[in-house]
Amino acid sequence: MSGLGSAGVDARDARVETGEGDGLPAVMALAPGSLVIDRVETIALRAPLGRRFSGSAYSMDNRCTIVVRLTTADGIQAETYSGDTDEEQALIVGIIHDELAPAILGRSARDPEGAWRAMEPVTNNILRDRGLALQAIAALDTAIWDALGRAVGLPLYRLWGAVTDSLPISIIGGYYHLDAAQTADTVRRYVEQGFGGMKFKVGGRTPTEDAERFRVAREAVGPDFVLMADANQGYDRAQAVEFGRRVADLDLRWFEEPCRWTNDRRWMRDVRYQTGIPVCAGQSETTLHGLRDLVVDGAIDVSNFDASWAGGPTIWRKAAGLCAAFGVQLAHHEEPQVSSHLLASVPDHTFTECFDEERDPFFWRLTDMSSRISAGRYSLPDRPGFGIELDREYVGAHTVGTRVSSR
Repeated sequence: MSGLGSAGVDARDARVETGEGDGLPAVMALAPGSLVIDRVETIALRAPLGRRFSGSAYSMDNRCTIVVRLTTADGIQAETYSGDTDEEQALIVGIIHDELAPAILGRSARDPEGAWRAMEPVTNNILRDRGLALQAIAALDTAIWDALGRAVGLPLYRLWGAVTDSLPISIIGGYYHLDAAQTADTVRRYVEQGFGGMKFKVGGRTPTEDAERFRVAREAVGPDFVLMADANQGYDRAQAVEFGRRVADLDLRWFEEPCRWTNDRRWMRDVRYQTGIPVCAGQSETTLHGLRDLVVDGAIDVSNFDASWAGGPTIWRKAAGLCAAFGVQLAHHEEPQVSSHLLASVPDHTFTECFDEERDPFFWRLTDMSSRISAGRYSLPDRPGFGIELDREYVGAHTVGTRVSSR
């Protein structure tokens, strides 16, 4: 596997080595004026899927993402990818180059917070979906943090304060195209592949039918494999409570986005109280204050706030502090190449998650991440930054567009 760019660029112009020869590892201190952002390149990727994947109220035909290569004047090159938006992908790329790049070119990656604040005004356009601007900011914020991690020679989870070098990992599955026998076979295969748990899709049929499907999964793997249920906001309150009661004996780790968006905060609180099952949500909140309201209103036990949708690691880390103050545990919606570093840096983490190869070939073939799964856990890379090394040939085969902005 070869990287798109050199992760090991000689950064002596950006860093100075410190240490007194006392046997401790050298610390790489950033020189004043270093890490000035000189160039931003995006590579839009799209991989057609072999079938349509449907949840309760959505469907996916392609796996998409945006690779960002950010280069500093002293030779540090970040290389990251994030996002899974298909139809609006070109719009997000346009925001990155036409609006955000001019705000960060010439700024230093030593100051991710300052760069984020320089980009934030792009969200003020009231004539478009703010979520698109936040996804664009997230792509660059992720790359800026990667550049900083590479410059100091540390994986980001260690830079942020590592509490572990590995995380429990779950896989997302249980889609509606599977019959009962296929569901059982699929869940058993996930156990054999080394996953520690599974997030099972519900919310697209009646609570009775979904509970029967979920029971098939539990009976296929026994009591030791962790199962979550994910309704993707498919039920109303009464349906969610009914489903929860029907599977009360099946040891759900959590019930994710059980209720429709129209009244989800109050309904999710009711689901928690009436079923006793922990509720997970937050991925559909793209702002810190949106997550705050979920937490303050007692709607969730676990937050799966998504850095790639909400503005990047800079905001996610603030969300982690908010959740810690209220005793809310932390997960993350998809994006294991980023989420694993975020989750491993906080003590109240739960699972990092991924899809199987049919639904997300990028996880399995774009990097070496899938090789890091064993005995229910994912081992984080020890390479600097996010530690992402992309397969050049695979990227080339799925590129649908590239753009460059530079000083």
